[in-house]
Amino acid sequence: MQVNKGAHGSRSSVKCDALLVDTVSRSDTYPYVDIREDDVTMGHEATVSKVSENQLFYLMSRGLTEDEAMAMVVRGFVEPIAKELPMEYALELNRLIELQMEGAVG
Repeated sequence: MQVNKGAHGSRSSVKCDALLVDTVSRSDTYPYVDIREDDVTMGHEATVSKVSENQLFYLMSRGLTEDEAMAMVVRGFVEPIAKELPMEYALELNRLIELQMEGAVG
């Protein structure tokens, strides 16, 4: 995040959330803050969570396969972001997630 000279009274908050879906996943967050004014309010936060066995167990006890349960958890994690995007981008994001969860990408 950069706040240039002259941007008096600027306020910003950066939030980085990560979801670990397997034992080899990792998340690296490198906040960059460059403030060139004195009257600026900025914040940065990062969270890392992993899909729990309890989440998967609950969904699987409702008839989902493990893959379906994992996909549902991932979609639930991404949904707040996707709903802020224009419709065509949200649809593409959801399709890419589906492909990734099926192992067709990457």
